Amino acid sequence: MTAVATLPKAVVAEVAKGPVDVLLVCSPGGHLLQLLALRRAWEGFSTAWVSLGRADARSLLADDRAYFAYGPTNRNIPHFFRNLFMAVRLLRRLRPKVIVTTGAGVAVPFAWIGRMFGARVVYIESLSRVNDVSLSCRLISPVADRIYGQWPEFVRAYPHARYAGSVFGTR
Repeated sequence: MTAVATLPKAVVAEVAKGPVDVLLVCSPGGHLLQLLALRRAWEGFSTAWVSLGRADARSLLADDRAYFAYGPTNRNIPHFFRNLFMAVRLLRRLRPKVIVTTGAGVAVPFAWIGRMFGARVVYIESLSRVNDVSLSCRLISPVADRIYGQWPEFVRAYPHARYAGSVFGTR
């Protein structure tokens, strides 16, 4: 299956393929690579991805069911609202049981709207966060069912999180 262009034009045909078990939401770059490192965790489940339409994301997700949100997301209010409305439209149709995200900005509206539609939300803090919490983690944590840190030190700094190792298995 090939990646889909930005909503809403191409969403109608792609969403017709039905709901998904797991929606994977992340920014391109390191956030995407960390989530891809966990790919075995959702084998056997139907999935879809949401990321920004940068070249790396389009290439890495070319064989997956993928939707591309509006970016950049940092301090960009118009894109936040575009992504919020995209989340409503997409989540209403996909009805994922679980949303898994490594952040960043694109994940915030999808986590909140997904929770409103009954999805469980799992947030995996970035490998780069050892002693402090990212803004996306702080914004998503009120609706997250689980938060994982990739360092034992992170869990000591943020007691709501769990530690289960690094996505790259380095610790």
